[in-house]
Amino acid sequence: MFKNIVKNLEPSSTLKINEISKELERSGKKIYKFGFGQSPFAIPSNVVEALKKNASHNMYLPMQGLCELREAIAKFVSAKKNYEYKSENVIIGPGTKELMFLLQILFDGDVLLPAPSWVSYYPQAILSRNQTHWVQTESENNWFPSAQEIEKIILKNKDKNYLLFLNSPNNPSGQVCDNLEEISLVVKKYNLLVLSDEIYSELSFEDNFKSISNFCPEKTIISDGLSKWCAAGGWRLGHFIIPNNLNHLRDKLKVLASETFSSVSAPIQYAAITAYNSDQSEYLKKAKNILKAVGEYVYENLKSNNVIINKPKGGFYLMPEFLNKKFSNSSEMCDDILKSTGVALLPGSDFGFLPHKMIARLSFTDFDGTKFMNNLEKDTKIDFKLISNFAPKIVEGTKKLKDWSESI
Repeated sequence: MFKNIVKNLEPSSTLKINEISKELERSGKKIYKFGFGQSPFAIPSNVVEALKKNASHNMYLPMQGLCELREAIAKFVSAKKNYEYKSENVIIGPGTKELMFLLQILFDGDVLLPAPSWVSYYPQAILSRNQTHWVQTESENNWFPSAQEIEKIILKNKDKNYLLFLNSPNNPSGQVCDNLEEISLVVKKYNLLVLSDEIYSELSFEDNFKSISNFCPEKTIISDGLSKWCAAGGWRLGHFIIPNNLNHLRDKLKVLASETFSSVSAPIQYAAITAYNSDQSEYLKKAKNILKAVGEYVYENLKSNNVIINKPKGGFYLMPEFLNKKFSNSSEMCDDILKSTGVALLPGSDFGFLPHKMIARLSFTDFDGTKFMNNLEKDTKIDFKLISNFAPKIVEGTKKLKDWSESI
């Protein structure tokens, strides 16, 4: 039975669209890669130098992760959350995806997923044999669940354990959760476990980013890593912050780690110490300045009577809804967009929306972020000219998408 489930799983849609886009490019077709979400910037130079310097480290490191790295992360997160975490609260993994999967395997209960959710939460729940409940959301609430919607599901069976996934800033919507305090009341009332996926938190466009952990730290596992803010997705280094009262989960995760990935690459862990201990504020300021400007350009030029869309608040995604009845589902719509315009998008059905909703995820990262950043002076206001010069495919792809929306 389980092997049949595995056999029937499809490849991750985000990775699949990346492969499709590359294949179409190799065939000579001009593709606007708005489907795959990956930082367009280079890794900070001092972090790259640290990797070079530590390339000779060839020993297996502790299952939980290098102590010096865990201490650096604990200090970094404690300062941001105004809550004291220690190195023992941190576990290092080969990206957060693997740690989330191991957590789902360990968790004994049901999983609550807001619609929309990142594409891998649900398949991991299937593989872990966890029952999943989709929590409906609305654009008026930034595509995050209300406390009432969460409670409505729990009240059907209060005796179960529940694991709630919250991802803010959100993939796929690019929105930030504003109702964390009311959600935290439900978390405390029903003793929920929360996985707070904060992989885009350092790319929030506002400076006052809040986490659910600010309201119920003892019930929250924080998930983060180098992939997005440090532009090091290919390095595959992520971490969990697990509060003291959930040490039983941390210890079980260590056991599973010992039987799956053993430990994360030693040179990368040593290099990551530099990422967390050094001041990356100027790098992040420029990155956020660029992403905000490019995201708002797409938003302003795509929204219309034919396209409903929320203004981006962090990360590098937008989630347009196309008001048409020509297609039977969002996958069919995205296939037509790719064929007609060369713009690659992901259908909303991959993120938990009902297939008939004509929603898609748009990643506005198809540009050379290093070149853009190197030509940006401190505190420069980014205008259309700069976007046109350094993100031309964003401009072209957005126009093609808008023209398509007006023609259907």
